[in-house]
Amino acid sequence: MKRLQKNKFVVIGVLAGAIGGYLYYHFVGCASGTCAITSSPVNSTLYFAFLGGLIMDIVKPSSNNANKSES
Repeated sequence: MKRLQKNKFVVIGVLAGAIGGYLYYHFVGCASGTCAITSSPVNSTLYFAFLGGLIMDIVKPSSNNANKSES
């Protein structure tokens, strides 16, 4: 549970990315079926979930830097 609270921004990014990936597949998708990512809802959802988690991990606020600068 502590790990989940520590990484809540990443979890939010994964969930938002997964929802966005499915919506992208549903509304934009790939008409010909030859697109590697957007031709399948599973591929699109997993890819965007990974990207959402990665982006949120990069931009999440870091409390360690504030503690180090005070010392």
